Amino acid sequence: MYKFKPILKSVIWGGEKIAPYKQIETDQHGIGESWELSGVKDNESVVSEGPEEGTKLPDLIARHGSTLVGRDNFERFGTEFPLLIKFIDARQDLSIQVHPNDELAWKRHQSKGKTEMWYVVGADEGAHLRSGFAKEVTPEEYAASVADNTITDLLTDYQIQPGDVFFLPAGRVHAIGAGSFIAEIQQTSNITYRIYDYGRVGADGKPRELHTELAKDAIDYTVQPDYRTHYRHEYDKRVELVSCPYFTTSLYDLTRQQSIDLSRLDSFVVVICIEGSGTLTTDAGSSLPIHRGETVLVPASTWSMGMIPDGRMKLLTSWIA
Repeated sequence: MYKFKPILKSVIWGGEKIAPYKQIETDQHGIGESWELSGVKDNESVVSEGPEEGTKLPDLIARHGSTLVGRDNFERFGTEFPLLIKFIDARQDLSIQVHPNDELAWKRHQSKGKTEMWYVVGADEGAHLRSGFAKEVTPEEYAASVADNTITDLLTDYQIQPGDVFFLPAGRVHAIGAGSFIAEIQQTSNITYRIYDYGRVGADGKPRELHTELAKDAIDYTVQPDYRTHYRHEYDKRVELVSCPYFTTSLYDLTRQQSIDLSRLDSFVVVICIEGSGTLTTDAGSSLPIHRGETVLVPASTWSMGMIPDGRMKLLTSWIA
C-alpha cells in the first residue's frame, strides 16, 4: 500500500481549509486544490514513505505493472494512472465549465475526456453548486446567455450538505460554488473548457481565458429531472455511489472492522479517508494507518483488505471494474 505527497495548488478562489483538514503544516495560502493521486503530466504524485519513497507514480507503475494497477488497466493505460483524486476548497464560486468526452478530447487535444464525480465533504452555510441545465436550451441560446451574463439562470443550483454526491459525465455543464469542500474523483485529464467566470481577473490583472465556442460542441444539452445522486446511507456496509466505465466509487461509514474481498477484482483500489482514522491491512500482512484527508493506493495484487476504524472512520473507495 502506498501514500503520496499531496500536490497543493494555490488559486485565486482557494481557501484555507485543506491544510488543517489534511493535518499538514504549510506556509502556502489560498489552497484551492490538493491533488492526492495524480498521473497528469508534470503533476505526477510521488510516494511519500516506505521503501519506495520518492518514486513517481508512473515509475511505480512501470516497476510493478499489472500487480499494481491490474492486468486490463496496464494494457489500456500503460504507465499513466487512469484516475485523478483531489480535494477542492472553494472560497469563491468557481468558473462555470464543461469537459469534453473521450472522442472530442482526442480529436482536439489527443487527450482523454473527463467524466468525474463530487462527494461533498463539508459545506459552509449557504454553500451551493451548479450541475446541468434547468430547462431546454439550444446551442445558440447557450452562447447568447454567456454573452449577456445570464447563463447562471439556465443552470440547476443546489444547496449542499456533507454527504451529497453528484456524478458529472463528460458534457455536463457544472460549477462548484463558494463554501463547498469536495472530494473529486475523475478521469486522468486536465482538459477543461471555461465557459463563464463572473468577469473575474487572474493574478496578472487580466480576464481569464474563456472557451465559450469550444464548449458549445462539448456540451450535452439533455435536461435531467435531478442531477443529484441519491443513495441510502448505511453503517458498516459497502454503499455504492457511482458505477461507470471510468470508475466505481463506494462509501464505507465504519464503526467496526470490515473486510473487503478483492480476489475477483482486476484493479487497484484507491482509498480516501473522509472522516476519522484507522488502519488498513492486506492479506499479504501489510498494515498502514490512515486518517482524515489521506489517500492510499492499494495494489491490484491484494486479495483482501481490512479496514479497522479508531472508533469511527468514513472512507471512499474507487476502482475500475
